[in-house]
Amino acid sequence: METLNSFAQGILTAAAPLNLLYGFAGVFLGTLVGVLPGLGPAGAIALLLPLALHAPPLAYLIMLFGITYGAQYGGSTTSILVNIPGEAFRLSALPRSAHSSAALFHSLVWRS
Repeated sequence: METLNSFAQGILTAAAPLNLLYGFAGVFLGTLVGVLPGLGPAGAIALLLPLALHAPPLAYLIMLFGITYGAQYGGSTTSILVNIPGEAFRLSALPRSAHSSAALFHSLVWRS
């Protein structure tokens, strides 16, 4: 029962409005940096680290995880839509057949 209680407390802490705000900001900024060719998640974190250092510790970690995920998705967006070789280059044939939204959804949901 204690494990379930700790799990519920963790979910409530992560779902606090401030933590959600930092998470969404991290995903948005990570996607903006990740779209740039040649910059991956490590480069995005290196560029956006000074922004995250002014946050509380838990919000800081949530923002860094959001930056990482956003940068991964941003890299696949560039690879799919601009047809630049990258991590999702196998999906780049879909935009030529007018299925770019399906390719972007696939890269968002099924990270491999």
